[in-house]
Amino acid sequence: MKTAFNVILSSICLVHVAFGQAKKQSIALDKPEDFAQINAQATVETYLGKKSLSVNDVGENSEVKFVKISDLDFKDGVIEVELAGKPSAKASGQARGFVGVAFRINGDHTKFECIYLRPTNGRAEDQVRRNHSVQYISYPDFPWPKLRKGFPEKYESYVDLVPGEWTKVKIEVKGDKAKLYVHGNPQPTLIVNDLKLGADNKGSIGLWIGPGTEAHFANLSVTKSEP
Repeated sequence: MKTAFNVILSSICLVHVAFGQAKKQSIALDKPEDFAQINAQATVETYLGKKSLSVNDVGENSEVKFVKISDLDFKDGVIEVELAGKPSAKASGQARGFVGVAFRINGDHTKFECIYLRPTNGRAEDQVRRNHSVQYISYPDFPWPKLRKGFPEKYESYVDLVPGEWTKVKIEVKGDKAKLYVHGNPQPTLIVNDLKLGADNKGSIGLWIGPGTEAHFANLSVTKSEP
């Protein structure tokens, strides 16, 4: 009896553990027609040896510029992706190859959080530009100029970047906090302790670009940690 009871108890525990574990979901990027293309154009191509989703600026001067993943409701968890960004051939001198991830995007694209890279800043000869290699913004109320002016250095940081080269990024989101990891480093490049839309906000994920950008995305995965 004791042995049978232990077997049953162990089975119950295993079921409980399996149910509670977060599951990583790989998201295929080979059908751009399945995604909402917001002020951006997406196509599939092979770039530097990887099959990828190419995302290009269509000329709208807006921070709302991404390929939104359909049928994905994300609150807390981990987003992992390989990305590459560089200024397009027709970009202005202010273009930096802005490329990143928008998350907790609401249904009509009027609110979202975003962390992105400025690849041309990574090895700039100007140290101030280097210090602005990565950026957090919150749309619509906290664009980068407002954050930089009101909270210097708090929502930006440096990381080594090369325009147009594949870069591995991971974003961990929990409540009102987010951490950005780059190049597989164990320590975060950027820590945000006060996501402006709050701890309970949730929504979809978008492959985000800025003005004058040519970008590529590959190997996207999402791990939700909510029960």
